[in-house]
Amino acid sequence: MSGGWNTIESDAGVFTYLLQNLGAKDVQFEELISLDPEMLRQQSPVYGVIFLFKYPTGEQASSTPKDGTFDHDASENIFFAAQTIQNACGTQALLSVLLNKEGDVDIGPHLREFKEFTTAFPSELRGEALSNSELIRTVHNSFARSSPFIDETQRAATADDDVYHFIAYTPLNGVLYELDGLNPAPISHGPCTESEFPDRVIPVLQRRIERYPAHEIRFNLLAMMRDLRIKAREIGDQEWLAREEEKRKEWQYENALRKHNFVGFVGEVLKMVARQKLQEGNGAYEKWVEEAKGATKKRVEDRRKKGIASDELD
Repeated sequence: MSGGWNTIESDAGVFTYLLQNLGAKDVQFEELISLDPEMLRQQSPVYGVIFLFKYPTGEQASSTPKDGTFDHDASENIFFAAQTIQNACGTQALLSVLLNKEGDVDIGPHLREFKEFTTAFPSELRGEALSNSELIRTVHNSFARSSPFIDETQRAATADDDVYHFIAYTPLNGVLYELDGLNPAPISHGPCTESEFPDRVIPVLQRRIERYPAHEIRFNLLAMMRDLRIKAREIGDQEWLAREEEKRKEWQYENALRKHNFVGFVGEVLKMVARQKLQEGNGAYEKWVEEAKGATKKRVEDRRKKGIASDELD
């Protein structure tokens, strides 16, 4: 393999344009802010959901899942890949839904070729093929935040790190499946049609969340659905269409910012300011420092008068 995989954010804009750059058409993601079947149903057609949670690194592996049952025969009929590399689980969860919805979704020529190539593979080889796909890795890494300090493609997680993991839920062949590449097989959560999916998946998610302490709130849920702009055009809702187009522009802007490293820019600004003060003479520089100290002191005093402790400063 020619390169590693960086961490990407659980963000609707990131995942939507990741889909688009992989070649999929007329599909997007939306973040769900509550576990409400009706909210999910309103987005119909929904192809599946991707759930992000803090991975319990201290748990021992088990031959049986805590919820549902392993369906070892399902891998022969659906796309399921073992996770064989760090940091790829977000894109892997996305593909676990997308590649199983070919027919409902135009997955594009590159992913169609990849799926056909790996159809006869066992899950371990599918995972290796995914991890070694230059196209998928390049598109994935293009959405990682730029960092001048850490090369995540070469860094392994340590015991002190908070480790997060993505998994997918989708209805396939009349069954609700949980697709997690760290498990040996897809997990069946019982019968489920496309129309029943919102009512079936929400209780499964609630049971998973209930296994965590009450103070744990670091979860995220993204739904994969048909492009909402299509529905807006179909019903002739121009205001809705305009909002969706504006949202796409915001996503593009945010994704562009993720690709840029601003540390160099900030450093140049600081050097420019320092150079200017030095050119004005040492006295001007010292005066500038003292003015800054005085402003900080005044701010602390003002907050103390209002009853705000100094350690609560931004």
